[in-house]
Amino acid sequence: MRDSGRILARVLKLVAREIAPGKTLAELDRACEELIRSEGGEPTFKGYRGFPCATCISINEEVVHGIPGERRLEPGDLVKVDCGVTRNGLITDAARTYEVGDVGPQKHALALATEEAFRVGIEQARAGNRVSDIGAAVEEFVEERGYSVVRDLCGHGVGRELHEEPSVPNYGRPGKGIRLEAGMTLAIEPMVNLGRFEVETEANGWTVVTKDRLPSAHYENTILVTDGAPEILTLKE
Repeated sequence: MRDSGRILARVLKLVAREIAPGKTLAELDRACEELIRSEGGEPTFKGYRGFPCATCISINEEVVHGIPGERRLEPGDLVKVDCGVTRNGLITDAARTYEVGDVGPQKHALALATEEAFRVGIEQARAGNRVSDIGAAVEEFVEERGYSVVRDLCGHGVGRELHEEPSVPNYGRPGKGIRLEAGMTLAIEPMVNLGRFEVETEANGWTVVTKDRLPSAHYENTILVTDGAPEILTLKE
């Protein structure tokens, strides 16, 4: 999984370099798939439950699961890229929020807060804690800043399958759910809305959008639970 995670970290850095006004989402997706395959990996998302692309790319009010197409990036867009890599049968999953030019203070602050919410959450991802300790920490951090966490979607175990137990919600009361053990690998992924938490799925059956059509941000890494601080598997090349 560390090998897979290193490939995924390279993919997300590639996206950071390639994000620019005028770039199409399909072009970004192709670049990501080419890099994954050149590094000896497989794009986990492609074909998963019929999903057609290597990445999910979601813009502004789109929360997750956007299908890359010929839409072009524009200045001010808040772009979420979610990607999975399989290497030797083992999977990692990660996402980032990118800014196209000047997105304005509201979107910028939302993106920063979402990344920080991830870091607050993983402080609780230690052996001996309960799975709900993670979501409780995320929810408290997010709501103190006037944002809301998406409740219809959550983090998850990951490893031999893309989605494994346990589910890891980004909200809830501490002290609930299974007890975390060293060696568990989890995809922790706060999805944070500028407005209310309600979402809905568009007619394509994939793209999830905020019901109030206000922007959303997403930040995810695959982590390894240890007896101390968790190890992030998708951060470093």
